[in-house]
Amino acid sequence: MKKFKRKKLNGSNVPVTREVDCGKQTKLVDIHQALNSDPVDIESLRRATTTRGGLLTNEIRRKVWPKLLNINAYDLPYKPGKDGRENHKDYNQVMLDVSRSMKRFPKGMPPTERAVLQEQLVDIILEVLRSNPQLNYYQGYHDVAVTLLLVVGERMALAMLRTLSQYHLRDFMDPTMDSTKHILNYLMPLLEEVDKELHDFMIRSEVGTIFALSWLITWYGHVLSEFKLTLRLYDFFLASHPMMPIYLAATIVLHRGTEVKQTDCDMASVHQLLSKIPQDLPYEILIGQSQDLFQCYPPALLAKRVALHPRKSLSISTFKAFHLTTRHQRPDSVLQRLTKTTSKRGRRVLLETPRTQACELPGKYADLTERLQRRRERNKRHLLQSKSCYIYNMGAQKVRHVVAVFLFASSFCHCEYFHSC
Repeated sequence: MKKFKRKKLNGSNVPVTREVDCGKQTKLVDIHQALNSDPVDIESLRRATTTRGGLLTNEIRRKVWPKLLNINAYDLPYKPGKDGRENHKDYNQVMLDVSRSMKRFPKGMPPTERAVLQEQLVDIILEVLRSNPQLNYYQGYHDVAVTLLLVVGERMALAMLRTLSQYHLRDFMDPTMDSTKHILNYLMPLLEEVDKELHDFMIRSEVGTIFALSWLITWYGHVLSEFKLTLRLYDFFLASHPMMPIYLAATIVLHRGTEVKQTDCDMASVHQLLSKIPQDLPYEILIGQSQDLFQCYPPALLAKRVALHPRKSLSISTFKAFHLTTRHQRPDSVLQRLTKTTSKRGRRVLLETPRTQACELPGKYADLTERLQRRRERNKRHLLQSKSCYIYNMGAQKVRHVVAVFLFASSFCHCEYFHSC
């Protein structure tokens, strides 16, 4: 079996193997060129998320995040409705979690605006769960959803959350926590490969891996107080393997290795120390080190060496196919043009459809179609006698009646006379 040389990743002299300092203007140009390439240069966009500052601004994120998940910005789902949402089995829990998520919204946001966003948050979560009954809600799911909502808006957040739930977050949405525990089980082997002394200390303390649970299932959104840090990590995770959050967790523990080993070797002390992530960690360096760690010890290697089974993870098993689908996307300028062309073509076909064909509605609509056809012919004969005088001499009630008949008949039967007026 191939041996990997242990590397100390928890010191200040760690060599980072990739460029982390990139001029902002140069980076903006590179991202713009990648977005406008045909097909989209998705690998350049992924590299941009790993260099210093990530995607830099929310405006860029609104363009790049959909591409990282292969989402067409011009073919988004409709805004979810509120009908029947109270009947959903997770409605009460979702409402409770969302009502407690006030700290996730920007400080100083007016209460009325926050209330609107919280309603949208409930709607998109329940819509994803309703349209994917195999998925199960978990506490922390709303932390991911609110981050997307605040950056890209309701409809795009719905599309992105749906995709993430089917791939990156899939293991967390099983009926039990078995798959989630499976992913957490990668943490200790990673520590052992890099710093066996730290690994042995944590084993003796019996701290386990539960301290990293909220990091993993919320993509650190629940434990970071600064929203810009959360966005920086989301840039990274959206462009990476679904297992990358656990590699970042290992990197954070390794970075704090000396601090951990200096505390009392018992579960309470170590858990209290690790469960709170310092906000001033060098996240840019940690992101680079997480990638190094992933390249040295990929999930497949760890699964073989520590008797873990990657087949149990739907996120891991489906990622390769999902990754390939992102490589053949068209730029937004092309998608917008194609959408407009398709829309115009559909409208033209509708207008050119023969009247008899347009009025042929199946099954239960046949009688309605016949009645509308007779009414259309009757109205047409009456109006032909005197188009203008007839309308002006009628009372207000009959005017409304004629207009209603016109609208109703034309919408179903394409009344030729109505369109000619």
